[in-house]
This record gives sequence, C-alpha cells and structure tokens, in this order.
Amino acid sequence: METDTIAAISTPVGEGGIAVIRVSGDEAVPVVDRVFQGSRSLAEVDSHTVHYGHIVDPKTGKRLDEVLVTVMRAPRTFTREDVVEVSCHGGVVPVQAVLEALLSAGARLAEPGEFTKRAFLNGRIDLSQAEAVIDLIRSKTDRAARVAMQQAEGRLSRLIQKLRQDILETLAHLAVNVDYPEYDAEEMTGRLLLEKSREIEKAISQLLVTARQGRILREGIATVIIGRPNVGKSSLLNTLAHENKAIVTDIPGTTRDVIEEYVNVRGIPLRLVDTAGIRETEDIVERIGVERSHKALEQADLVLLLLNYGEPLTDDDRKLIDLARDYTTIVVVNKTDLEPKLDLDEVKRLIGDHPLITTSLKEERGLDKLEQAIADLFLGGKAQSADATYVSNVRHVHLLERAQQSVRDAIEGIETGVPLDMVEIDLKNAWQYLGEIIGDAVAEDLIDQIFSQFCLGK
Repeated sequence: METDTIAAISTPVGEGGIAVIRVSGDEAVPVVDRVFQGSRSLAEVDSHTVHYGHIVDPKTGKRLDEVLVTVMRAPRTFTREDVVEVSCHGGVVPVQAVLEALLSAGARLAEPGEFTKRAFLNGRIDLSQAEAVIDLIRSKTDRAARVAMQQAEGRLSRLIQKLRQDILETLAHLAVNVDYPEYDAEEMTGRLLLEKSREIEKAISQLLVTARQGRILREGIATVIIGRPNVGKSSLLNTLAHENKAIVTDIPGTTRDVIEEYVNVRGIPLRLVDTAGIRETEDIVERIGVERSHKALEQADLVLLLLNYGEPLTDDDRKLIDLARDYTTIVVVNKTDLEPKLDLDEVKRLIGDHPLITTSLKEERGLDKLEQAIADLFLGGKAQSADATYVSNVRHVHLLERAQQSVRDAIEGIETGVPLDMVEIDLKNAWQYLGEIIGDAVAEDLIDQIFSQFCLGK
C-alpha cells in the first residue's frame, strides 16, 4: 500500500468565496508546515483545530494567500491518516499557487478518488460505502441523495455482512455433518439445510426487488419528449425544469436540436430530452434535428408523446403513436384550454394500454396527474419507505444475481439429493460473490477501476 503524502483541490474549479485543498499522509503536517506562516508551528498544535496564517512560496518566501488550516491527526480522519485541509481564497490563480507550493514542499498530486481509496484500504469504509460516495456526489434529487447517504453509512453493508454470516454458519454446520458424521452435535439434515438456504435466497431476492428503483434513483430516467412541431414540447420541458431552458414560440420547428435537462419529479430524476418536432421537412438543419430525435427515442426509458387538443389527429400524429407504441409511453394531450378538436376516443383506441393525461401547460393544469403517472410507472405509485434499503449499483446487482443463482443451485441440489459436499461448493460461491460487494474479496484492478470514477480531490 502506498503511504506517501498526497494533495489535491477538493472544491470545484472556478471563482468562489473559498477553496479547500486536502493533504493526507504520514507527512501531511510537516508538508503544510513548510509553507505555512502562522503564530505557531503546526507540529505543536492539537488535532482537529483551525489556525490562521499565510501560505508562502517555499523558494522565495513570498506570501501566496491568506488561509485557514485545519489539522486532523490519525486515526480520526476520513482516510485514517493525518489530514490537513487548507482553506484559501477561491479562484483559479490563488488555489493553483497554494497547491503548487504544497507539491514543492513534498506532497504528490492525488489521483482521482485516491482519498476515498485510502479510506477503504485503511478499513474506515468498505467498497460498497466507497461507491455510495460517488452516488452521493452525483445525486440529482433529495431522494437519490438520501439513498446514497444510507449506503455510505453502511446500511447495505450490514445487510450483506448478515447474509454472509448466515451462509458461514450454515457452512459450519454442514462441515460438521460432512467431515465428522460420527460427531454428536445438532445434525445438519437436508431439511434444515434446505430451510436455511431458502431463507438466504429470499433475503437476496428482496434486495434485488429494489434494484430497478435503485437504478432509477441513481441514474435517472432517460425521458424523451416527442410530438409534432408546436404541440408544447419545449413548454413541457420548461415547466418541469421550472426555468426557460428551451425557446418557446408559435412558429413550428423552433427546436432544431435535442435539449437535455435533469428535472426532479417526486424524487425521481428525469434526464429530460426535448427533441425537434418529428415531421417530414425540406429544411436541412431541421431534418438533422429530426434524425437526432429518432436516435434519442431509441435510447429512452420513458417517452412523453404530446398531442394538440386544439387540432384534429393528423397522419404525423398517427405515425408518432405507432412509433411510440413499443416504448414505455405516456400520451400527453396538451392545450386543453383551446376549443376541443381532437377525438380522444380515437386516441385512446390507438394508444392501447398506455396512460393518457390531459394538460394545459399555459394554464398549468394537469402537471400533478402527469407526475403521478410517471411515479406509477416507475415506482409502482407506492410511497417509498425512508427505511428501505435500495440496491442501486450495477456491479452490486450483478453480484447479487450470481449469489442468488448459487443459492438456488444449492437448493436444487438438496432437493434432488446430490452429495452435501457439492451443495457446500454452491454456498461457498454465494458467500464469495457477496464478499465482492463489500470488498472482502475483490481484484486490485477492479478497485483501481472503481476509484478512477471519482473526481480529483475526493
């Protein structure tokens, strides 16, 4: 394990009130002390204290910035190493100058995610908690942030550890029965082994049930708005985003390209894409936009198909309905403030089982029904428990599925009467897969790959 001292900017690059540079390692305090001018040496101060002073150029002694320095000594730190955080003025020039001074004083520039990687390697957090830190940073809604925070605090880890312990206890009983059949202990009969294995499989299945909702909260729903020009697609995006992201006019074909925006719908992050109106056109630029709209549609998790209540159904509308029928689609009949000319019975017949919502974006009517329809489709319309544990990471889902299959193989083996030592192999495999989730058994290159996804300074 590398134990050299690392440093990196931990706040976003750009102008701001302050910026924070984090330093971690055995030499964190001496490194900062070499370029810090304060009332006393940092080597003499107590842990978890803040000190005023200046950072100076180690070569010229010139003051670079006025700072506050926080000293935190191991093991009560994020990395379980000595950590010093330098709070300086925000802005590209002063922050870079302070960082370069720290690097000249003996620190090494940290790799992306290296602070969190050290927290994992030093046993402060397990791998699933480390991955939850990424989810917390990237969360788009309060519900997604809450789920990530629960995982970062170890809720999923504790469930996985309990499952592994249950498997371990089952294996221990099994080993007594296989290796010492004459031993007069509680006999691990096939019936009892079957009961234990079914309990474990049920617990894994319950975790996997949350995977779809967890993925939605983590990654969001790729949502594409389609419709003929001037039916209100850009108005819908602006209404859901609560700001004017797209140009809205009465002129058809205003939107020439796809416009993306993340919006929060009842705690569900939607990656909303406003597309160019899909129609036949001779305009070269608009035609390119229509082609991009078709590509966005192919990648969509949800399609919002807009129709105009103030116009009869057109051939273009019918083509769009045919196009959207194979997707998870909500049909939104907009402009209900206008005189009705659309045959809703015909629309319902054409869309089949897809939900239909009527709205007037101009008068802000029907948005609640649309949001509820989205929640019904992706969260079952149920209120989500604050105590629920969600599996949101694709890697975790894959390993849980493999563990579940191994337990099912064990159950099938018990039911068909295969030798118990063969059943033992399946249960050991399940225990191993669960261990990979929390990092008890995982390859070094996978660890490097996971932490490379972090931003610099985290």
